[in-house]
Amino acid sequence: MLSSPFITKPSSVSAIMLRVLLALLPAVALYVWYYGPAILVSMTLASLTALGTEAIMLKLRDRPLKPFLSDNTALLTAWLLALSIPPLAPWWLIVVGTAFAISVAKHLYGGMGNNPFNPAMVGYAVLIVSFPVQMTHWLSPLGLGAGLGFGEQLQYIFAGTLPPGITFDAVTMATPLDTLKTQLHLDHAVTQIMQMPIYGYLAGKGSEMVALGFLVGGIYLLFARIITWHIPLAFIGGLLLTAEVFHLVDPAHYVSPLFHVVSGASMIGAFFILTDPVTSPTTPRGKLIFAASAGFITYIIRVFGGYPDGIAFATLLMNIGVPIIDAYTQPKVFGRKKGQP
Repeated sequence: MLSSPFITKPSSVSAIMLRVLLALLPAVALYVWYYGPAILVSMTLASLTALGTEAIMLKLRDRPLKPFLSDNTALLTAWLLALSIPPLAPWWLIVVGTAFAISVAKHLYGGMGNNPFNPAMVGYAVLIVSFPVQMTHWLSPLGLGAGLGFGEQLQYIFAGTLPPGITFDAVTMATPLDTLKTQLHLDHAVTQIMQMPIYGYLAGKGSEMVALGFLVGGIYLLFARIITWHIPLAFIGGLLLTAEVFHLVDPAHYVSPLFHVVSGASMIGAFFILTDPVTSPTTPRGKLIFAASAGFITYIIRVFGGYPDGIAFATLLMNIGVPIIDAYTQPKVFGRKKGQP
């Protein structure tokens, strides 16, 4: 019979990142089911670009290639970015965003472990600001006109054309969040808007199921102790609480809190983006403040801002505050009096 104490060997960065990549697979599978295989093309392009850019930057910095290319951090950045942009995005958009994320947001600050901002969200922010039109064309989910085959999706991604007789508007749509905002500006009530065919039980058809996939992967990360509960719970709680306040004040113009939790990038943000150990606080109390604030900012951008989702900008804004959050949430040191240096 074994008895304590035990000495365990800490998991390597590559092993942890690999498990995070595996945790994304349920959402990827649901993404393919509801929107078609175009997302796999985006993920492949992003992965190749990330590894290639990583190799170039390591060579320029005179660093060894093998240990850094095999740590899976570049792949994780590529996957998170690919899952955050429209699956029918042109190939050059994916390449530009991924290359910028790796070269500037990661290596400009010294590489892995030194970047103050989440690289995937930096790449997303650059793309949404620079190419807003291409970043707002999302495939319609299964049953709403997403009838493009794999070859037709490839044709649009690499050549920018569709088969004769198929119009772009017939197979794409605005996101559920963007549609909601547009309809509210037209003075339509929430109950009326939610009757539109793009909406399902809680949010957009397809997108709510993809959110469930991210939730399943996030729960795995929690049980595997790769992440702690502080950031996911605080982010979802902050988003829910903010949405509930506005919903109670005016339910005709502010949708239910659950809509925001399963819409857009809420779930991938809560479990995979905000939990980045490099760009998030290190203290438990700091994580709660960081994530709850990100939830509040996400809601404000979604409802009152000019962008369809607010996860990326909320993440980057809170990344700025991480040093001061850590500084003011450090636990007390035993044996030291108050005011003693």
